[in-house]
Amino acid sequence: MAVETFRKGSLDPPNSVGLRAAFLVLWAIDAIAATLFFLVPYATELNPVTVFFYGLFGLPGVLLAALCYAAAVVLIGHVLSDPMDVRFVGVVVVLYTLFAVNNILLLLFREPVVEMLFL
Repeated sequence: MAVETFRKGSLDPPNSVGLRAAFLVLWAIDAIAATLFFLVPYATELNPVTVFFYGLFGLPGVLLAALCYAAAVVLIGHVLSDPMDVRFVGVVVVLYTLFAVNNILLLLFREPVVEMLFL
């Protein structure tokens, strides 16, 4: 059903406005942290797409990569039918929570979360 809707050109937005808002907030935090990774000497961005875009365009490339990720999540959320769209966005929110927490802690304490938890 969702693929037919997509082919017709009308997209079905996910039902959960709260989840989409949470995604956008976490996405923004992660995008800012990823940008800061290129400005501080002690942190390294691990995402190869972001690093590639940074190599091509500099700091605007980091934002461009982040925009591509957000566009992919929004597009997939629109294509999936209910309740899969809500589940997908929920999983993305959980992942971006982990990414944002890890990035913020790395920027603040100069150590990855894994090292802080297990050492």
